Parts: sequence; C-alpha cells; structure tokens
Amino acid sequence: MQSYEVEVKALLGGPERADEIRRALRDTDPTCDLRTKGKQLNHYFMGGTLQALAQAIAPHLSLGARVKLADFALHAKDFSVRTRQKDDQVLFVIKASVDDTTSANGIARMEIEEPVSLSLNDLDEIILGAEFNYQAKWSREREEYLCSGVNVTLDKNAGYGWLAEFERVVDDPTKLTEAEAHVRALMDTLKVEELPQDRLARMFAFYNEHWPEYYGTENIFEIQ
Repeated sequence: MQSYEVEVKALLGGPERADEIRRALRDTDPTCDLRTKGKQLNHYFMGGTLQALAQAIAPHLSLGARVKLADFALHAKDFSVRTRQKDDQVLFVIKASVDDTTSANGIARMEIEEPVSLSLNDLDEIILGAEFNYQAKWSREREEYLCSGVNVTLDKNAGYGWLAEFERVVDDPTKLTEAEAHVRALMDTLKVEELPQDRLARMFAFYNEHWPEYYGTENIFEIQ
C-alpha cells in the first residue's frame, strides 16, 4: 500500500523561536511530548533512473518496498532519492511528488523510507553505481513530536538554522486535502508561518551549490 505525506515547512531561525514552538506545542496539546531526539546525515542524489535503481537496490529491500519502488518507476514524474543515517539506523528514502510542488521539498508526496542492513557509505555506493550523482550532503539535529495528530519535527539544520516541519501521512490520496487542512490548522494555532515554496527553492539551490561549506558545521546562511 502506498503512503502519501503532507508536509509543510516553517523557517524558525534562532533557538529562541524553537523554544517558543516547544512551549506552544505543549500548550496546544497537553499530551504532546518529545518522542525522539537524535542526529541525522542526509545525502541527496540526482541523475539516473528509477528503473536502474530499482534493479540495483532490490536485494536489500523488503518485498513491500520493492513493489512500491516498481510503482514509482512506472508513474513518478518527479522524484528525490536520498540516503539517511539516523543515529545507528541507515535508511533508503525516495519521495515522489503528487501535486505541482517538487519531490525534494513539496507539500504532497508519496514516500518510501526503508531501513537497510548496510552502512551509509555502502548504500551510497549502490545508488552511485546506478548512475546517480551526489546533489548534496546535509546534517541536522532533529526532535520529533506528535501534537494533535500531526507529526512535528524541530530541526537544527546546517546552513538553514532551525526549521519546523508539520506532517501527516495518509494511505489514500483522496485524503490529502483533509490532511493538509489539518496541518495548516495546527500551524495557525501555533502562529507559525509557512516557508514559501519559492524561497525554499532558492535556499535549497544555494545549499546544493555550497554544501561543503555547511555539511557537519554550525554555519548558516540567509536567503530571501
């Protein structure tokens, strides 16, 4: 079964604003608490085809993930391939857009997020061997919350600074509009403004061009 995510981002800036959001989450939903906290490495790839990637990565995926990836290869018009190290866990990630936004940063997307029994470097090598290239490498510290039925993450991203993501995942594309309304209602309650897609695209492009200056550092930039 495919999963579909609605995800809206908000740029917070400094740690003080992140503290305000933590307090607002708990004020809004007294049951809201920190679910996980850890460090992540995220590697983005470009080029290549999903058909070649599906063949190369298949021995390392579950049957369900192989079926999803085959479906993506047939139907996805825009997709983003990633690898992720989440503490000691390594994940193979693909996001494919189902609206008019991008697969890298869009609002409504299909997603595969599959744990693999490989090192991050070995997983990267399989993808590079399928004729993909590195687009950029990202590092961040992430906190995950569940607030009023919405998954909320607070990320301290190299380059971006503090960023919040508000997400709901559904198994039926007809539920995406309702899920997006739910996400935006919570953001309104928290008084959090969406990071516009055009500004996000400029930030993403700048980071991709300059990522070696930021990956694994505390350095940040500001793009309007």
